[in-house]
Amino acid sequence: MPALATTALLLAAGCSSPPSRPDSGATTGPRAEAAAATATERPLAVAAAPEDTATATARPGATGAQAQRSKLSVSSYDSRTRRAVISPDGGADTRSPSPSASPSPSASQSPRHTAVGDVIASAPAPGAPHGLLAEVTKVIRETAEGTEVQTEPARLNALLGDDTAKGSVPVAPAAFAVDELLPDVDVSWSKTGDVHVGPEGATVPLGSLRLDVRADLPTAQAGTASASTSAAASVSGFVQIAPRVDFRYGGEGAAAAPASAYLGVSGDWSSGWALTGRADASATPARIPFATLHADPVLQVGPVPVVVNLDLTCYLQVSGDGRITVDVEQQVKGDFTAGGTFGPAQGWTPVSSSDMTSTPVRTSVTTAGSVKAALGAEASVGLYGTVGVVADLAPYVRGEATGTVTGTDDRFEADGSWAVYGGVDLTGTLRLQLTIFGTPVFRRDIPLGALHREWPLAGSDTP
Repeated sequence: MPALATTALLLAAGCSSPPSRPDSGATTGPRAEAAAATATERPLAVAAAPEDTATATARPGATGAQAQRSKLSVSSYDSRTRRAVISPDGGADTRSPSPSASPSPSASQSPRHTAVGDVIASAPAPGAPHGLLAEVTKVIRETAEGTEVQTEPARLNALLGDDTAKGSVPVAPAAFAVDELLPDVDVSWSKTGDVHVGPEGATVPLGSLRLDVRADLPTAQAGTASASTSAAASVSGFVQIAPRVDFRYGGEGAAAAPASAYLGVSGDWSSGWALTGRADASATPARIPFATLHADPVLQVGPVPVVVNLDLTCYLQVSGDGRITVDVEQQVKGDFTAGGTFGPAQGWTPVSSSDMTSTPVRTSVTTAGSVKAALGAEASVGLYGTVGVVADLAPYVRGEATGTVTGTDDRFEADGSWAVYGGVDLTGTLRLQLTIFGTPVFRRDIPLGALHREWPLAGSDTP
């Protein structure tokens, strides 16, 4: 089964000092300006945000418009009216600066007041469970909780401006909310100092999330399959994944599209599973979701909290002609990457790759026919509640036979041929919402393209 950034420092060469003024190492003039530019153009660090991450604000077009940590917070938000209440946060004075924040003289300053034109980036808040990235368009009134404002969606370039940032941040398995959709699903994960184990004997590496599942499949109809219990069809196995969120931004200013951007999901994958019996399959794949997972990890990009929304749907999928009976086990491990990258020349383009290897444990094929079964995961990743990338990773096993074939492993009696293959499919879509970076709007969703790899596991012609 299976399953930014380059920073260009454009420093103007300082004019030579007049001959009558020897270089005295003064801290003013072109050299000082160049040194200041070097300091401010360092890439922003990207890391997992601390639990007490602060709100960030910027006022594009104003003096000192660079995004900064704020002593304000979002007390409430109504997604229907896009009204928010912005209140002082008394605890902000005691917060230590985030280790990932870039040094800045204004890093701990508080905005004068909430005003029209302010852009606010907030971690998940009441009414905004996926975080909030918004611009204030109107100050409505003062309330006991704070200032009520009208907002509209904003773009990241309004906060990150001409900064650059690049990073890949693991998502803690304990951060996922898991909804088990089938009865026989167990969830396991481990982190430093804390272990949650589902099935007996499961061993889960640090940082990985494991789901074990067993599901009975519809069997072939009477008259087309043996009535014995040996024809009962089932799939069992596990999926183990260590997901990471990949982020990149290369800015050209608050009012311009960035020179580069990237958003994606990647990770290590391993699984082991078994397909047994004769499923009532059809040419149209039957997909059976067995668990959904959701997390809202917050990346600290300099002073800006960037909220990433990550959803995973793990599923079983079977297709075939309903005639073949198989008994197959295999183990798969590898990695995957899926996302979208932006450049001024080509716009948004897809990125997808997967390197998987598998080892067959047991194979058995009886009678003629074909079947394909996958144990996969569909992932979606977005920012502040807007989906940007959807990727579907589906490691699978496929069996086919012609004529009459009966046997197990290398002990077959066959009047025909048989084969079992392992493979992986990776498909997906770039969504319109990726324009949240401040990039030009594209008119339609862009397919990631199909990545397809297949390799033989066993068969009558396999050495």
